[in-house]
Amino acid sequence: MKLWGGRFTKETNQLVHNFNASLSFDQKFFKQDIEGSIAHVTMLAKQGIISEEEKDLIISGLSGIMEDIINGSLIIDEEHEDIHSFVEAHLIERIGDPGKKLHTGRSRNDQVALDMKLYIRDEISEIDELVKNLLITLHRIMKENTQTFMPGFTHLQKAQPVTLAHHFGAYFEMFKRDRSRLSDISKRMNLSPLGSGALAGTTYPLDRNLTAELLGFDGPTLNSMDSVSDRDYLIELLSALSTIMMHLSRFSEEIIIWNSNEYRFVELDDAYSTGSSIMPQKKNPDIAELVRGKTGRVYGALVSILTTMKGLPLAYNKDMQEDKELTFDAIDTVKGCLALFNGMVATMKFQKNYMENSAKNGFTNATDAADYLVNKGVPFRDAHGIVGQLVLYCIEKDIALEEMSLEEFKNISPVFEQDIYDAISMETCVNKRNTIGAPGVEAMKQVIQINEEYLKA
Repeated sequence: MKLWGGRFTKETNQLVHNFNASLSFDQKFFKQDIEGSIAHVTMLAKQGIISEEEKDLIISGLSGIMEDIINGSLIIDEEHEDIHSFVEAHLIERIGDPGKKLHTGRSRNDQVALDMKLYIRDEISEIDELVKNLLITLHRIMKENTQTFMPGFTHLQKAQPVTLAHHFGAYFEMFKRDRSRLSDISKRMNLSPLGSGALAGTTYPLDRNLTAELLGFDGPTLNSMDSVSDRDYLIELLSALSTIMMHLSRFSEEIIIWNSNEYRFVELDDAYSTGSSIMPQKKNPDIAELVRGKTGRVYGALVSILTTMKGLPLAYNKDMQEDKELTFDAIDTVKGCLALFNGMVATMKFQKNYMENSAKNGFTNATDAADYLVNKGVPFRDAHGIVGQLVLYCIEKDIALEEMSLEEFKNISPVFEQDIYDAISMETCVNKRNTIGAPGVEAMKQVIQINEEYLKA
């Protein structure tokens, strides 16, 4: 059944119908479509536009359709153009003429705008919960590893010693910001477009505040043309999802490196790894690699909708139908990646000895050796040069700084004393750094407590 067939004298070409139809993907929000329709007819009855009896019949019919779709007794077929015409056709089939009043005072333009907002609002809530679950996992690992020493890197070169808690804390902050972005989008988009009509409202005395309230919105939108053509919230969502994927991809890259034979910082659980078809020794970080790979897919969705929207005049244009498939795919991709990534991180084992030895062998305590000299009265520029000589000496001897004898230290600078060994130990190097945000154990305890309160809230 076409909702617009009265103007036409010929049937639509089948290829045109197939090209124009959206049922194959917009059926995803059948629940939201029916919930919106129930709110709409509730308002129509209150305003005296339809009778109470008609309202009750329509709501009963809509509720039955939803129940039958959910339990599988009603299959969404490809005969209809979209989910709206599918629901309306089955409603009329079940309750007769009162079902034809469902669309009173409403256009498919404001109907689809409403459905999409309701669907996105629900999906944001689910994505937020998945990000929070990942934060809970990271928080547990941080609490357990405030004294697990490892190298911190700049330029992928070993720089200064940190702890695993501090390193994971950086990702904790990233995903916190991701949740903040999702929350902002939810607040900004939470205005109801229902009642905007095709683009210029309607002559019916609709109560848009009531339908907004019934559907959990903060109020109605204030411009009907913007209401039916606004896709800003989808662009914002896809941008936020792209950022989440970027963070997951960066994290995945590090896990892939740490899992290599050269690093051996982590061992992935068998459940989150795969093998090779011809090399029996292989244990591949496929989940991390796939997350890294799927990031481009989500980026593509963002670029696609930006490109679609950039040249569209007001108000609604059929181009906007292209917003759904790519958005649905991006949402499903991000949800899958978050769930799998969380499982991988929650089950992987940390090779603490390899981590600490890597920090020691990378001269990550060189800055602390320079600070030691400064505290002994040596100007920093001179101290920097002395420690540079120490590093060169150790490279030639293939030893770490802490493996040098006191005599060897003194041969380069007589300022060194026995206390140099304590000054450049991993524990001292890390735990002396106790300004908030630094890796020292006392600083990390403060951050972990702040995170604890954040997760409770």
